[in-house]
Amino acid sequence: MTGMLRVPRSRGALSGVILVLLGLWGGLAALVGPYFHFAFTPDKAWSFTAGRVWLEILPACALLVGGLILLGSANRATAAIGAWIAALGGAWFVVGGTLSTMWAASDRLGVPVGGTTRQVVEQIALLSGLGAVAVFFAAVALGRLAVVGVKDARLAEREAAHAEEAPTVETPRPARDDRPATTGPIPPAREDRPGPIQATQPLPRRTGRPPVTPPEQAAPRPAEQTVPHTREQAAPRAPEPTDRRVAGGSAEDTGSFRRPGEGA
Repeated sequence: MTGMLRVPRSRGALSGVILVLLGLWGGLAALVGPYFHFAFTPDKAWSFTAGRVWLEILPACALLVGGLILLGSANRATAAIGAWIAALGGAWFVVGGTLSTMWAASDRLGVPVGGTTRQVVEQIALLSGLGAVAVFFAAVALGRLAVVGVKDARLAEREAAHAEEAPTVETPRPARDDRPATTGPIPPAREDRPGPIQATQPLPRRTGRPPVTPPEQAAPRPAEQTVPHTREQAAPRAPEPTDRRVAGGSAEDTGSFRRPGEGA
């Protein structure tokens, strides 16, 4: 259905151009015609009387707007609205002069200027004839817009096929959070655990603690240096023939035999 509403702009181009020209003629002739004595009284150029505004300028604006809509619209419904506006403006050109007899004398349109022949031509060219031609071309535009041609049907089918082949882009959904929501009150912060430091709060300065220096690694001792064994670490001495075992001692408790009086 949406594809059927599309029409080429050339469908109402001819009617639109003619309606725009008719609107310019109807509006400008009412204001510029007095220069050539081709107008309704008062025979004064650029005079905006009530009758001239309601019966000539207003319907001319309707023709101009409707023709522009027909020229620029590629939608069937919008172009049809423009054609209807132009048709109403043309109809007002035809019947407006007759209906103005029911208005006050100051709001009516004046009489045509000139002789009898000139007055007939002015009546046809500025009011009734202009309106009839405008209604005709507006009706032609409405008829062309109401018919769905073979070209329009093929264009709608191509657009529908193109819309079906176009890939659809899926919007990524946010990851679902399966963690249970916390509904209870938030527990207060512990006093022994300091809270986070704010961006505007200065960092605490450490005092009274000496700087910690890394321990120095001991240099490896050269291979040729040797440490003399102490007495406790000295290797056990081999027993000699002169050594005697002390009574009551173990086999390791041996020593040199000393005679009484030696070493005194």
